[in-house]
Amino acid sequence: MKKFKFISILFTGLFVFGSCSDYLNVAPVSQIGSNGFYTNDAQVEAGVIAIYDGMQTMVQTEYAVTEMRSDNSKTRTSEGEGAEFESMNVSPSNSTVADYWAKNYNIIFRANTVLASLDAVTNDAKKNQFEGEAKFARAMAHFNLVRAFGDVPLILKVIGPTETQYFGRTAKSEVYAAIISDLKDAASLLPSRSGIGEGRATSGAANALLGKVYLTTGDFANAKTSLDAVKKSGDYDIVDNYHDVFYQERGKEIIFAVEFINDNSTESELFSLDFTSKGRATGLNLATNNLMNAVDPTDARKATLFYYEAGVGLWECGKYLSNSSSSSLSGNDWIVLRYADVLLMEAEAIMGNNTSTTDLTALDDFNAIRTRAGLSTVETLTKDMLVNERRIEFAFEDQRLYDLVRLGYADSVMGAFSQEGEPTFAYHSTALLLPIPQRERNLYSELTQNPGYSE
Repeated sequence: MKKFKFISILFTGLFVFGSCSDYLNVAPVSQIGSNGFYTNDAQVEAGVIAIYDGMQTMVQTEYAVTEMRSDNSKTRTSEGEGAEFESMNVSPSNSTVADYWAKNYNIIFRANTVLASLDAVTNDAKKNQFEGEAKFARAMAHFNLVRAFGDVPLILKVIGPTETQYFGRTAKSEVYAAIISDLKDAASLLPSRSGIGEGRATSGAANALLGKVYLTTGDFANAKTSLDAVKKSGDYDIVDNYHDVFYQERGKEIIFAVEFINDNSTESELFSLDFTSKGRATGLNLATNNLMNAVDPTDARKATLFYYEAGVGLWECGKYLSNSSSSSLSGNDWIVLRYADVLLMEAEAIMGNNTSTTDLTALDDFNAIRTRAGLSTVETLTKDMLVNERRIEFAFEDQRLYDLVRLGYADSVMGAFSQEGEPTFAYHSTALLLPIPQRERNLYSELTQNPGYSE
């Protein structure tokens, strides 16, 4: 449950991606100075809160570009745009892809607006915090984009429509370098969990995300250093009951979550409804048979992972079941980072490029997750074990596809899954990247298309 309320406020201004204009609700016109930026501490903080408001919008359909393009989830009817994700045959004109692009760049725009206004902040502690929050958000959005699309425009300042040098695609190595720089700054600037309001970025969140970025780039040593910093902070731990992670919100396992509240027309979410037969296309992000068969019958997580809707005959995601009075106004938080991920990422960092490890720290990390699930512990950890454990632990949490890519399993796993009939499709490795939205390419000719998609 949210402890502070996000502020929905109106902004008039310029952003490089004009199709994002529907999302530019950033600050009251009366609070914008003649230079187009904020002019005092309170206004800058309102801009910071608006960044989190942008995150609320972004995460609503992220499952489509992540989980539904893996062997974890599917649509109910294999119709409409949702079917494009489950068959990994996404059109450049797909509106969900275009919105995901736009919403992440809108977060970047909001973050850049805050960073450009920091001189207006007179309190040094607040100035550091606001800078850290903005850089964390900017890094997270760029990380979302570079994993989904590959080379993407790197936007590190507020820009206008005539600055065409920023419109083209930046090499992903440069994008990752900027993400790492932002997160290192954020980790040093942000307070610990006890020093900031719930639902806002912390040094722990910055270090946890930095660890994931380092793993993605193959920098195992720095990944372990960042993840160790989270462990040594003492701010986080795994909870005893897996179910409580999702239904006792803001527990000790949660490092960063996008927060929502029940029964509120502006602060509630729709993804809980989408994951049922009453959602869009009569159900999206539903469990595949492949996923359900991968879960050990004795696994204590199974009862939380899957929910059977009696009368419909449908297995649904059990992690975000709504308890609101209106199914379209749910208040389930969307978890971005949690401590179980830190433990399994550290085991991955220790293993590095090897296929197995007997390192005691890696085994302790891995076995902590197994023990909570009521499963046997291991004395040698293999990469296959790690991939499979991550699949079950984080099912429906937007991790599976990127785990497969990062750990080198995407082609083998998705190639085999494509022939199982959920549905059957022709798998090509080029589908691991989404198409650059045609809507953006129509506006900005500098944006080239990814391989495997029509120009």
